[in-house]
Amino acid sequence: MKKLVLLSFIMLFSIGLANAQSKSSDIKFEKTTQNLGEFSASKPTVNTTFTFTNVGDAPLVIHQVVASCGCTVPAYSKEPVLPGKSGTIKVAYDGTGKPLGFFKKSIIVRTNAKTPTTRLFIEGTMKE
Repeated sequence: MKKLVLLSFIMLFSIGLANAQSKSSDIKFEKTTQNLGEFSASKPTVNTTFTFTNVGDAPLVIHQVVASCGCTVPAYSKEPVLPGKSGTIKVAYDGTGKPLGFFKKSIIVRTNAKTPTTRLFIEGTMKE
């Protein structure tokens, strides 16, 4: 009898554990490329915001957001984003000392989502 109760408990625990592991977060961005347009070298700093939604069924955690160069600075919340909720990643581009003309920079977002890495882009043209 003890073996039957123990076996039943182990089976229920295993089913619950397997069900819990099947839940995962997933991230969906409104846009993965933001065009900052044209801006003046006299005001070389421009900002943009990427909006995303957790379309999974588990909390989404952003582990790291890394820009391709020091002229691009991302900021994001360290708090988990619950399923169905949205969040933002703010990006500032500082063209001070950079050559005039078109640029395209990338930002890598690492999360606990089904697809753990997403690449975002900002682009624009700095004029005199």
